[in-house]
Amino acid sequence: MERGKSVVIIGGGLGGLFTGAILSHEGMKVTILEKNATIGGGLQSFKRFGMVFDTGMHVIAGLGPNGNIRKICQYLGVMDKMQIMDVDDDCTDLLYFAEDKAYYRIAKGRGPFVESLSSYFPEERVNLQNYVEAIYRLTSEVSLFNIQRTSESLFAHSEEFMMAADAFIAKYIKDSKLRSIIAYMNPLYGGRGNQTPAYVHAIINVLYINGASRFKGGSYLFAETLADCIREHGGTVLTNNPVTKIEVENREVKAVVASKGDYHADYYICDIHPCSMFKLMDEKALPKSYRDRLNSIPNSYSAFSLYLKMKENSFPYINHSVYYMTTYCDIWNFGQMNKPWPLGFLLMTSPELNQGKYSRKVLLTAPMPMEMCQMWENTVTGHRGESYRLWKKECTDKLLDRVEEVYPGFRDKIEAVNSSSPLTIRDYYNVKDGSLCGFSKDYNNLALSQVPVVTKIRNLLLTGQNNNLHGFCGVPLTAINTCEAIFGLNYIVDKINQAIE
Repeated sequence: MERGKSVVIIGGGLGGLFTGAILSHEGMKVTILEKNATIGGGLQSFKRFGMVFDTGMHVIAGLGPNGNIRKICQYLGVMDKMQIMDVDDDCTDLLYFAEDKAYYRIAKGRGPFVESLSSYFPEERVNLQNYVEAIYRLTSEVSLFNIQRTSESLFAHSEEFMMAADAFIAKYIKDSKLRSIIAYMNPLYGGRGNQTPAYVHAIINVLYINGASRFKGGSYLFAETLADCIREHGGTVLTNNPVTKIEVENREVKAVVASKGDYHADYYICDIHPCSMFKLMDEKALPKSYRDRLNSIPNSYSAFSLYLKMKENSFPYINHSVYYMTTYCDIWNFGQMNKPWPLGFLLMTSPELNQGKYSRKVLLTAPMPMEMCQMWENTVTGHRGESYRLWKKECTDKLLDRVEEVYPGFRDKIEAVNSSSPLTIRDYYNVKDGSLCGFSKDYNNLALSQVPVVTKIRNLLLTGQNNNLHGFCGVPLTAINTCEAIFGLNYIVDKINQAIE
C-alpha cells in the first residue's frame, strides 16, 4: 500500500543508502540529502597524494554463501556489481601482543578457528569448541541476523545472551591470555569490559569466523552502487546539500529545509546521529524525556588514523588484517583516559582493482577517547592551530613506533602521511563524540542502549548504526527494521527470501 509514496532521507551514509535502496526497490520515491561532497558515510573515500584512500578499516563480512548481507545484496540486484576480495583462509587476522612478543594466526571457519587457537593452547581445545558452539547458539536467537521472520511478541532470550561479553568468554575459557585473544575484535565494535553484551561479541565474531572480505579499488565504489540502485528506480541522491532544519508541527514532519531547497514527503528518515538530529528541530518537537534519554546514552570511543602512501615496491600487500595489542589485560580498556595511548591498533593494506605483490597504501587505526582532543573541541577543520598539528605529529610518531616493532624499518618505506583524529570523525560525519560505533551497548541496561527506529514523531524514522548494531552487517539489518516500520513486520524479510529462492 505504501508503493508510490515518497521519502526523504537525511544523510547518505551506509544506513541511508541501504534504506533508500530497499524502499526504492519496493516502489517508493526516494530522495537522499547528503551534506558532504561524497556519499557513503564510513564508506567514503578521499584523495590524497594522488591516491584514493578509504576512510575506514573496511573488512566486511556476511558476503559468503548464505551470508545475511549477501542475501540483501542479491535481493537488491547489486551482488554481482560488488568489487570484493576475500582475505586468506589460513590467516584472516594476525595478532601481535607486545607484552610477550607473541604472534597468533586466526583461521577462517568454525573448525579451523578452533584448530588455529588450539595450536597455541592445546589444553583449551574442548573449551574452544564449546565457546564456538555457544556464540553460534547466541546468533540463532537473533531472527534478523539470519534473515528469518520474527514475531511481534516479546522474545525471551537466554541467560547467556544477556551476559557481559567478558564474563561470557570467561565462562568457557580458563586461560587468561586466551580470553584476551578471543576478545581481539573489540576495536571493531567498541568493546568495553563489564559492559558490552555477549550477543554483540557473538554476532561480530561469528561473522568474521564465517569469512571476511575487502573492497577492491575503494569502498566508495559500493556506495555508488547503492546510489545507482536508487537512481535506477527513480530516486535522487543529492550531495553538498546539508539539512539545516526539520520543520515539525503536531508531532509530524512537514518539511526538511536544506541548502538547496525545501523537501516534502510522506515519510522522513534520519541516517545521522539522533543527538545531531535534535539540533535540527525545535526543542518542543519531541518530548523532553525522549531527548534526555538519547542524550544520556554513552557513545562508543573514537579513533586516530593514519593514511600512508608507501614508496613503490617497498611494502608487501597483506591479505589479512594485523592487530597490535600492548598487553593482554588491557584488551577491554580501549577508550579509557587513564591508560597510555595507544593500547593497540589495526593495520590494513587496501586492495586495488588489480592488486599486485606490493601495496602503495597502508591504513592504521588506533582506538582513542574523544577526551584526548578536548582542548580543541571548539575548533573546526582546517583551523585548529599549531598546537593541534604538533599533537597529531606526536600521536603519529607514537603509532609508527609501535608499527616498527612488527615491521622493522617501516618508517623508511613511507612516502607521505595523512592523519585524522576523533575531531575529524565528529565534524565530517556529524557524529556525537566522534563515535566509531554509535551508541555504546551496555548489558547492565540493554533497554537504554536499544533505540527503536520509530520516534515520537509519526512520520519520522531512524536508521543507521545508533539503533541496533553498527558496521557493514548491523547497519543493513537496521535498514530492514526501518523499512518494515513502513511496510509491515516481515515484509522485507519475506521479499529477500523470495528473491534468493
